[in-house]
Amino acid sequence: MLQVDDLRLGFVAGKKNLIAVDGISFAIARGETLALLGESGCGKSATALALLRLLPGAGRIFGGQVSLDGENLLQLSEAKMRQVRGGRMAMIFQEPATSLNPVLTVGRQIGEVLEQHLKLSGAAARERMLALLRQVGIADPERRLDEYPFQLSGGMKQRVMIAIALAGEPQLLIADEPTTALDVTVQAQILDLLAQLQAERGMGMLLITHDLGVVARMAQRIGVMYAGELVEVASREDFFSRPRHPYTQALFAALPDAAHRGQKLLTIPGLVPSLAAMPAGCRFADRCAQVMAQCRTQSPAWREVAPGHQLRCHWSGSAGGESALRHQLSEINGDAGKPCLEVSDLKVHFPIRKGVLQRTVGHVFAVDGISMAILPGRTLALVGESGCGKTTVGKALLQLVAPTAGSVRLGGGELVGLKGKRLRTVRRHLQMIFQDPFASLNPRLRVGEIIAEGMAALRLQTEAGARHSAIVALLKQVGLAEEAIERYPHEFSGGQRQRIAIARALAVQPEVLICDEPTSALDVSVQAQILNLLKALQAELGVAYLFITHNFAVVEYLAHDVAVMYLGRIVERGRAEEVLRRAQHPYTQALLSAVPTPRIDVISQAVRLAGETPSPANPPTGCHFHPRCPRAQAICRENYPPAQAISSTHAVNCHFPG
Repeated sequence: MLQVDDLRLGFVAGKKNLIAVDGISFAIARGETLALLGESGCGKSATALALLRLLPGAGRIFGGQVSLDGENLLQLSEAKMRQVRGGRMAMIFQEPATSLNPVLTVGRQIGEVLEQHLKLSGAAARERMLALLRQVGIADPERRLDEYPFQLSGGMKQRVMIAIALAGEPQLLIADEPTTALDVTVQAQILDLLAQLQAERGMGMLLITHDLGVVARMAQRIGVMYAGELVEVASREDFFSRPRHPYTQALFAALPDAAHRGQKLLTIPGLVPSLAAMPAGCRFADRCAQVMAQCRTQSPAWREVAPGHQLRCHWSGSAGGESALRHQLSEINGDAGKPCLEVSDLKVHFPIRKGVLQRTVGHVFAVDGISMAILPGRTLALVGESGCGKTTVGKALLQLVAPTAGSVRLGGGELVGLKGKRLRTVRRHLQMIFQDPFASLNPRLRVGEIIAEGMAALRLQTEAGARHSAIVALLKQVGLAEEAIERYPHEFSGGQRQRIAIARALAVQPEVLICDEPTSALDVSVQAQILNLLKALQAELGVAYLFITHNFAVVEYLAHDVAVMYLGRIVERGRAEEVLRRAQHPYTQALLSAVPTPRIDVISQAVRLAGETPSPANPPTGCHFHPRCPRAQAICRENYPPAQAISSTHAVNCHFPG
């Protein structure tokens, strides 16, 4: 259905043409999923944008052909391309916050597609919109249709993007990190939905992701990209059982899991070469553990190592040697005295206002009475579905959102109610890495100025020379070159922007770091680098982390303690091994069953929860989870369950645990 031949594209910078994708070819049949893997900056998203002719102003297609059902898309007029985009081909973009129009309601944005491609309007269009929102798992769709993107959580924005992409009933769906911002239960639901639609419509899919678990579940064929070139193409079975390229092997070795909990994750040294300085031979040579003399001078040709398994590599060895490359990293002592951050009965309720006089007619119970403690040098992972209040907890701890009630104590001092200079002074000890790096970085400031901003506000490193050296050291720590100081956020890929956000948070040397999905935008090799960095900083400085995430592989590797949130309340908490190995709450068990695993020999059956997550504006009586719980009884509908101690460190809010 889709045939891409020798596609070359790049960007104009002054009088130079910088080649970003250098002659890649692939095909996608009806009903087939091809996954493109690779690090940030390898050209995956640029390839996707080129297929739809959506490259930015400086982007140019220098050669090649893109055919959809035999029609060359590169020769179509812009008017004809508008019929193709959203209709025959649709795309789920990587960053929903920047892809959705902030001044149009959700309904208006889905309605545009229905009107343009299916000629639907009025009541019929609204019914179709509601059905689409329900399909992608959004609760209370009638209310959400009339809301604006800023009123939705990151995961909800991503689901709206998926609904918009599916609205035109495309033949080919390009999905650029479609489940990055989603928690595991919704991710399982979305992947099932995409697989079902694919089977029903014969829809082809180009899946761009760094999640090998998603690839194992969805893709029939996998292409690995590095520095603008495809370096390995294989079937799903060959890719997961016999990866041959040293780069592919390094990606697998960088995956976090419980087995490597006390060890350093393997990382790939160096960076993807810049577009202006591509090496003459193999582009991976400078970072390759198997490099030979000919790799530096001669670009490898394609060779077939098995039927349907192609490779661009001079080295003819196989996998192995991973254990020899691993370095032991001592486990951090978890019994470090008094908590550095204590939270008691924290509540954040947002008023719902209506009418001309904006009277309060109800409340959204975003956070509804949670208590927790974080010890120095330990990581508490806060997990749960999108919209359950995890990010609101992080913002309330920093007093970026005013708590309705409760107490937040940092080192014995109360934060709730602090204002002005006193609050700014305390914020040096408590910093946050936000979920969306594009929205949290000032587009008008250079990277050096962004990182220096916190230092200047808190009067750290007052000498210009010392501050510059500190910024260079921070950038190096997070895997960015010194030249990044003079560049703007829009010049970086999503993963690189996240690294800048981490460097900014670390610049003021905090004692507690609130990490809101800090590795969600990163590919596995960079994720390994960031996790190693966070672990090393914790070992050196005793910094504590509140790690808000939906990536259970990261929780397995990094967290000492886990708290599971549902609809504004913590339903289970305990040591990581207790919660992950012996989960007692039916919600925790459902979350863990939905985690995709990067193996094809393990087929896990996800527990499908009934219904949808209720709206926090109207939570159910009794146990909030009872409408979806497979073991709910009459008592669950009447009384909220008290905390039951399973062990001295493990507690669960459930009438029928286990």
